[in-house]
Parts: sequence; structure tokens; C-alpha cells
Amino acid sequence: MRSCYLTGVCTPSPWLFSPPFYVSYLFIWVTNLFLLVQREEKQLEASLDALLSQVADLKNSLGSFICKLENEYGRLTWEGLWVGGPSVLDSFALLSGQLNTLNKVLKHEKTPLFRNQVIIPLVLSPDRDEDLMRQTEGRVPVFSHEVVPDHLRTKPDPEVEEQEKQLTTDAARIGADAAQKQIQSLNKMCSNLLEKISKEERESESGGLRPNKQTFNPTDTNALVAAVAFGKGLSNWRPSGKMPSGIKTNIKSASMHPYQR
Repeated sequence: MRSCYLTGVCTPSPWLFSPPFYVSYLFIWVTNLFLLVQREEKQLEASLDALLSQVADLKNSLGSFICKLENEYGRLTWEGLWVGGPSVLDSFALLSGQLNTLNKVLKHEKTPLFRNQVIIPLVLSPDRDEDLMRQTEGRVPVFSHEVVPDHLRTKPDPEVEEQEKQLTTDAARIGADAAQKQIQSLNKMCSNLLEKISKEERESESGGLRPNKQTFNPTDTNALVAAVAFGKGLSNWRPSGKMPSGIKTNIKSASMHPYQR
């Protein structure tokens, strides 16, 4: 740089704009920019790999827990899924820990802001895509105009967003005192319901521990069933003597009917 002492204005030297120096400077700038972009791409890929790993672990835990809920509901209890097995609270704690780990990965200083990344669909086709089927585990067979708005949407549906706004408006209309009263009323109802459920559980457990009082005699019951089903223990009794005279008279009068042919 050279200065003009008369005007006080600094002007660049002509050699800065000479072709060799300008080309070298431009080459260095482009190289640094390329290295920066390449480093950001590698950082983005590493962050995506870590994010996909955490999401896969969370998905497996959710699938395992849902499978236990569907197939082992008969033995499900709040404290344990089966005798000596992990409890439901442990499963919830595992899911909560994995969600916290996922949030830490997203908030890490080396993780780029994914909201600044733009996803643009380059090809849309109504035909079945086997690679897409494999990557989505059979959930998305095609990548068409009907699928893209659902999978690339960054905001909820307009109907859901409108309902959320309505709920927010209704909640804002309630005063602090009224909201506190409703919360106390809801807590009271929940406490009463939990107390009734606990009482029923205690009564059922105590009823199962008490021996049932027998109200019948097994020997008499078996003898009665055998007598009714097989006639066991019953004697063959036949009335002795002649048939009553009234029956004979009726038979005789029937045989002497005047209209008999």
C-alpha cells in the first residue's frame, strides 16, 4: 500500500492487481473454501451417523417394549413384566435416557444446525423403489407427489395447527385462580381414583390368600351325578298285582264302540 501525503488517501499498489499475484490469491481462497466445505460435509456426515445410531437404539427399545406390552399383557405389572424380570419403570427410564442422549447429540457444539440444511427432492416417481423400501424397512414403497408432503413437512398439518392455536387461545382465557382450582380438583379426583384402585387390589390379594370355604360335600355330589347319569345305586322297582279295574273298563268300552267297523 502507498499513501498520498497530499490527499491523505491510501491507494493499493499496482502489484496487488498483477495477474500472477491475483491468480495465486484466488487459488488460495478457493482452496480454503473447498477445504472448509469438505470439513463441514464430513462433520455433517459424522453428526448424521451419530444421530441415526441414537434413533436406531431408541427405535429398538420402543419396539421391544411395545412387543412386551402386546404379547405379555397377561403378566404385566407396574413393578415388573414378569417375576424376576425388568420393570415397566425400568423401560421408561431406558427410553428417557435415550431421549436425553439424543438431545445432547443435537445440542452438541460440533453438531451442525440441521434446521439450516435444506432437503430438496430431485426425483419423484410413482414406481416402486426397492432401495427406498430397504432403507425405510418397508414403510415407504414409493417417493411420489403424495408421499413427499408428509415426509418432508417441517410444520404440522393445517388442521392440527389450527386446533393447537384454538387450545392455546382457550388456555389463555382461563385465569390463574381458575386454573389453580381446576388443577386441585383434578389432583383430588386422581387421588381418589388411585385410592379406589389400590383398595380393590388389596381386597383381591387378601381374598386370594384366604382359603375358600367349601359349601358342598364332594362324596354326595359324585353319588348324585353317578345316579343321574348312569343310574348307579338305583334299585329296579315294579308295582305288583293286577291292573286297576278302572283301566280295564276303559279298555273294554273302547273295544265295544258302536261306530267300530
